[in-house]
Amino acid sequence: MPRHARHTAGLMGGIYLPRTADALAFAMSTYGIPLLVLATTRSATLTGAAFALEWIPRLAAFGWAGSVVDRRGASVVFHLASLGRALALAAGAVLLYLHPSGIVASVTVMALAATTGVLTEFSYIAAETAGAAAGRRAGARAHRVQAVLLGIDQTATLTGPALAGLLLLTGPPQMLAVITALSLLAALLALRTPPSPVAPARAPRNQADAGLLTGWRTIRSLPALGWLVTGLTVSNLATGLFQAAGPVIVVQHFGQSTTAVGLVWSAAAGATLLAVTICRFAIDRLGLWPVGAACAALASIACLAAAQAPDYRSYLILVALLMAGEGGMTVVLRTLRSRLIPPEKFGSTLSVTILILLLPFPVAGVLTALTSPEALGHVITVCAALQALGLFCAFARLRTDPALHA
Repeated sequence: MPRHARHTAGLMGGIYLPRTADALAFAMSTYGIPLLVLATTRSATLTGAAFALEWIPRLAAFGWAGSVVDRRGASVVFHLASLGRALALAAGAVLLYLHPSGIVASVTVMALAATTGVLTEFSYIAAETAGAAAGRRAGARAHRVQAVLLGIDQTATLTGPALAGLLLLTGPPQMLAVITALSLLAALLALRTPPSPVAPARAPRNQADAGLLTGWRTIRSLPALGWLVTGLTVSNLATGLFQAAGPVIVVQHFGQSTTAVGLVWSAAAGATLLAVTICRFAIDRLGLWPVGAACAALASIACLAAAQAPDYRSYLILVALLMAGEGGMTVVLRTLRSRLIPPEKFGSTLSVTILILLLPFPVAGVLTALTSPEALGHVITVCAALQALGLFCAFARLRTDPALHA
C-alpha cells in the first residue's frame, strides 16, 4: 500500500475539506466584487481599475505570507487568515446593508477587494504548503494529491462565479454573508490541518524581503522550476486579460447579462476539472513533460482563437479550452514544486513563485482600464502571440530536463 493511502482520513479532514471551503470563498470574492463594480457603474475603466486594485495588495502580501508560514506553520496561519477574512466580510456586509449606494458603498467595496485579497493570499499560501507536505508523503504519486487539490480549486471556480452572480441579484449584503460563512467554516476546519515543517529559529523573523530572497535563490537553483514559471508567467498575461476584460467583452460587446460572465468562468472551470482528471492518469503513463507540452499547445491555440471569437458561444468554448490547457500545466507545476523545493523553504519559495505568476494580473487590469472596448480584441491577440512564444521556449528548454522525466 502506498504511504499516502494510510493517510486518507487525514487528507480528507485536514487538507481537502479546509481547502474546499477556502477556495469557494476565494472564488466568490474574486469574481463577485468586479461584477458588483460593473453592475453599479457600467464603466469598463472602473472595472479594470477594481481588478487591478484587487490584485496589487495581494502581490504585496506574498513576501510576508511566505515567511510567516515558514515560521509559524501552515495550520496556524490558515486559521487566522480565514478568521480575519470572515470578520472583514461581516463588517462590509453590515455597511452595505446600511448604505446600499453612494460613496460609502463604493469605498466599502474597494476596501473589501484589497482586504480580502491580502488575507486570502495568506490562507492560500498556508493551504498550498499543507498540500505540498501531503504530496511529499504520497511519494511517487504526489501528482495525484496535487490533481485533487487543483480539482478542488477548479470546482470552486466552477460554482463560485455563478453562485456570486445569483446572490448578487438578491443584494450585496446577502452575497457577502455567504462568503463570511464559508470563511468561518474554513477557519474551523483549518484547526484539523496537520502541522508543517517550520524554518529554524535563527531565520530572520521580521523581514519580508528575507523570505522573498530565500525563495528567489531557491528558484534560481532549480532551473526546471524557473523555466516553467517563466513560461506560465507570460501565459498569465493573456489569461489575466480575459479575466479583466471578460465583463466588458461579454456585456458590452456580445450584449449578454452579468450572469453570462459567471457562466463563462463556470464553463472554464468545468473544462479545467475534466482536464485535470485526464492529466492525473496521463502523467502516470506518459510523464510530466509530454502532458505539459500538450496542454501548452492547447492553451496557445485556444487563446489565439478566442481573441477573434465572433459570438458569445464560441468565446465561451474557446476560453474553456484555454483554461483547460492552463489547468494541465498547473498540475505539472505543482507536482514539480512539491518534488524539488526543500520543505523548510517551501513557504518562501511558493510565495515568490506565485508572486511572479500573478504579476501579469494587475497589468492586465491596467491594460483593460486604458484600452477602449473596441481595441481590446487587438490587445488580446498580441498577448496571445506572446503566450504561444513563451510556452514554446519554456517547454523546448525543458524537453530533456531530468526533473520532468523522473
